[in-house]
Amino acid sequence: MPKNKGIIGAAEHVAIIMDGNGRWAKSRGKPRLYGHRAGAKRVRDIVEACPQLGVKYLTVFAFSTENWKRTQTEVAGLMKLFKKYILSEAKRLVDAGVRVRFIGDRLRLEPRLVQLMDELEKMTSKNTLVNLTVAINYGGRDEVARASRRMAQDVAKGKLNPDKVNEQTLARYLDTYVLPDPDLVIRTSGEARISNFLLWQSAYAEYEFVKTLWPDFTVRDFQEIVSIFGSRKRRFGGLLAS
Repeated sequence: MPKNKGIIGAAEHVAIIMDGNGRWAKSRGKPRLYGHRAGAKRVRDIVEACPQLGVKYLTVFAFSTENWKRTQTEVAGLMKLFKKYILSEAKRLVDAGVRVRFIGDRLRLEPRLVQLMDELEKMTSKNTLVNLTVAINYGGRDEVARASRRMAQDVAKGKLNPDKVNEQTLARYLDTYVLPDPDLVIRTSGEARISNFLLWQSAYAEYEFVKTLWPDFTVRDFQEIVSIFGSRKRRFGGLLAS
């Protein structure tokens, strides 16, 4: 159960499903990767806006376990874009006090990308201003399955008593075990679905589905949504005090 039961206040952890890059590019007569590049630049703006809005944790959905179904050209282009983003943004992120983490199954990713991810995590490990988590080859069901497998292995080894397993136990095996649950989940582009993103963690999150395509999602849009969230009373299944 979340600790901030019934409070009104800032969204400490915001998660974003960054949707609409391809449609944004198509509307301009450009290839889909043009939209993904524009979307990557938008991430920088949103990260920089977090401190003044009281957002301590930002988690973005960059590539899902289902995205491998896209064309080989697009997938290859996205992997190249991820590497380029890490190389170009590393110093900026370090200097800005941003700590970067990656979640998802890294086994399918190419070794060079995994190496860059590891290096960026290490470079930013002492930063505390903003915690940026990037989900790559991530799926909520896949994450729970991997966590359950690791937990079962510990039970088999005698490291974990199955009779003691509860919600908190499983949470410690998730990719996000060091992060608080998201308070607010935003999806851009007008689609009203959660697309297998942070299924376990978002059980009590507030959701906002906006029509704006991700490359057009501005800091002002972000500020307005976070501000609206700040006026909500969250009951987490209970009743508000009269």
